Amino acid sequence: MNKIATVRARIEPELKKEVEFFLHELGLSATEAINIFYRQVKLNRGLPFSVVIPNAITKKVFEDTDADKNVIHCSNADEMSKQLRI
Repeated sequence: MNKIATVRARIEPELKKEVEFFLHELGLSATEAINIFYRQVKLNRGLPFSVVIPNAITKKVFEDTDADKNVIHCSNADEMSKQLRI
């Protein structure tokens, strides 16, 4: 199928730069990433990920982990498994 339709969007320059770095690491162009996104929207008949507003508990956990509070650090999977059994 010929690709002749155009999508134009305005985004923050820094966000574009950061995302295109990761896309390059994945071997993808911005155009290919947009095509993947559109195909996933079509397949899922909606966004291919959950879009929700976090509740108060989730927000608190995000804040704590960002501040490295109430976080258990493990050096390997065995150590993590032991911590999860507690």
